[in-house]
Amino acid sequence: MTQEPVLAEVEVDDAALLLQVTGVGATHLTTLAKEFAIETGVRGSLIILKGPRDAVAGAQRALMEILGVLQSGQIRSGEVERSIKTIKNHPDAKLADLVSDVILATPRKTITAKGVIQQQYIQQIRQHDIVFGVGPAGTGKTYLAMAMAVKALMEKRVKRILLTRPAVEAGEKLGFLPGDLAEKVNPYLRPLYDALHDMMDVEKAQALVERNVIEVAPLAFMRGRTLNDSFVILDEAQNTSVEQMRMFLTRLGFGSKAVITGDVTQVDLPGGTRSGLLDAVRLLENVEGVGAAFFTDQDVVRHPLVARIVRAYEWRDGQEEQEREARRAAREERLRLEREAREDSGR
Repeated sequence: MTQEPVLAEVEVDDAALLLQVTGVGATHLTTLAKEFAIETGVRGSLIILKGPRDAVAGAQRALMEILGVLQSGQIRSGEVERSIKTIKNHPDAKLADLVSDVILATPRKTITAKGVIQQQYIQQIRQHDIVFGVGPAGTGKTYLAMAMAVKALMEKRVKRILLTRPAVEAGEKLGFLPGDLAEKVNPYLRPLYDALHDMMDVEKAQALVERNVIEVAPLAFMRGRTLNDSFVILDEAQNTSVEQMRMFLTRLGFGSKAVITGDVTQVDLPGGTRSGLLDAVRLLENVEGVGAAFFTDQDVVRHPLVARIVRAYEWRDGQEEQEREARRAAREERLRLEREAREDSGR
């Protein structure tokens, strides 16, 4: 049954705060209206909400949550639209709880979860020694793992950080001449350095790298090692083979923690090679001490266009999968009919 439209008003006396929550040109209200399927407007110090009762109630709650964290300075105006979507997708979420859970605070920046799934991911890392972070680009999987690693090092809960990823395009079989290999795999390790330098002074980070307190290396270097008292991050894990993933997971030693991140929709392995990430997530799903967090395009925290791009590719992938399934079914039906025809002619 269609609900009768209702009208609600949210008063914001502070003009600066009103601009923060509504956005320049009321852009944030446009997002609010779209997410909750209501009409919005501003009259003086009043934000007007009109639409079905339940939708208006949800939008009003979102505004009150956002106003609370804006007033306390816990988020900036640029984070309002993402906060609206967070509350829409997770009605029970408390925005203040999300932004007050500080993951890492350094002179350079303070890092908090930017969504419910990010917070769940952080909790998994706190509670488990091996954690999988699976989802599309831009969801903060590697960045948050890096923040947790830096915090563990600063608090002396680990003695070193080890960052690794497979260099699929480099073949993982380049030989072991350090100069040549470093030059070839460095582009694939660059994102890990970028995340590290965002949290730590570049000179300090470089000093830790030179002392091997922080090590960045291709996955091929992990073979034969035992990693004790370490925080290990395996990035782009969708490009590991099953054998490589098994090798990596069995390197974990005492006092260590491993976070494995990747996007199973972006596998660059040669045709027919099974992704070690997907295999491990399925195999270890119910193993005690192993955790996992699964992100979707709703959790993308980069430019809003990134989420729309992710959705477009996922839709295309879904269509192609349906077409493949239809062709397979048609082929099986044709073979069945041919088999029956042969059997009839043989009688």
